[in-house]
Amino acid sequence: MQVAVFSTKSYDRRFLDAANAAAGQPHALRYLEARLTRDSATLAAGAEAVCAFVNDELDRPALEALASGGTRLVALRSAGFNHVDLAAAASLGLAVARVPAYSPHAVAEHTVALILSLNRKIHRAYARVREGNFALEGLLGFDLRGRTAGIVGAGKIGLAVARIMAGFGCRVLVHDPYPSPELAAIGATVAPLETLLAESDIVSLHCPLTPDTRHLIDHAAIARMKHGVMLINTGRGALVDARALIEGLKNGAIGHLGLDVYEEESDLFFEDLSDQILQDDVFARLLTFPNVLITGHQAFFTAEAMQAIAHTTLENLSSFAATGRPVHAVAPPA
Repeated sequence: MQVAVFSTKSYDRRFLDAANAAAGQPHALRYLEARLTRDSATLAAGAEAVCAFVNDELDRPALEALASGGTRLVALRSAGFNHVDLAAAASLGLAVARVPAYSPHAVAEHTVALILSLNRKIHRAYARVREGNFALEGLLGFDLRGRTAGIVGAGKIGLAVARIMAGFGCRVLVHDPYPSPELAAIGATVAPLETLLAESDIVSLHCPLTPDTRHLIDHAAIARMKHGVMLINTGRGALVDARALIEGLKNGAIGHLGLDVYEEESDLFFEDLSDQILQDDVFARLLTFPNVLITGHQAFFTAEAMQAIAHTTLENLSSFAATGRPVHAVAPPA
């Protein structure tokens, strides 16, 4: 099939080309650096499929433009699909596919890297030492052993985080509507969200973004947490209310904050903006706090994860070309 691949970087081309070659070059991949939006969708004209990333905008106008240009499949190279108007896709006869799992260990390990870096102030110590400052004031951390780690969402990623935190000797609390039997095997305790927030020293978010979980962490949720809690979000940006985070940081309710995602990240992440003035005042304010560590949506970014994403994307494309249905189809809303 002819495939228009949006939001591509050199690493996307590297792994997709390798997967396509391993499959015998069944598809003609046309790489586009532009993000997929209602304005750029016309660039896909003539392509039977488009391959989109997590910050592409697949609203009804964009999908209508794709359909009118001959597109029949939207192949997401991501697990999340909240950026797709699924009802519009179904009404236009567009199939939507995703990569349901790639490397949960990649995201889980990055989550724990944020926890360790914030706790032991690694990012601050690195900058100090490079400037010849070897003072320890302000770098005091705490032992993870004996602390309570609360994990909201125990899918494959959350479960992997639970295993790691249990290995550190943490008491692990988990909130999930469908808890895995594996949780008991690692000594984790399933708890209501209110209990988890009240008792956890570290709260890490790994649940999907739905209408029910949007701004799950807001002013009220922060007020229920332990004062000085460490909050980590490597899930979806909109799980937290960024303005509430700022207030929590200012009054000390949040002692440490680690983010790999941000609700308005589409205009920031994956681009080099180092020579520009940031226009997002909320994000800029978050960067001023010394106890905040933000990475640019890189938790997934390992060689193993990129290989898995490319392989599954090619599977979806090839299955659709052969049968009219991708392997990992996203069902339209009921």
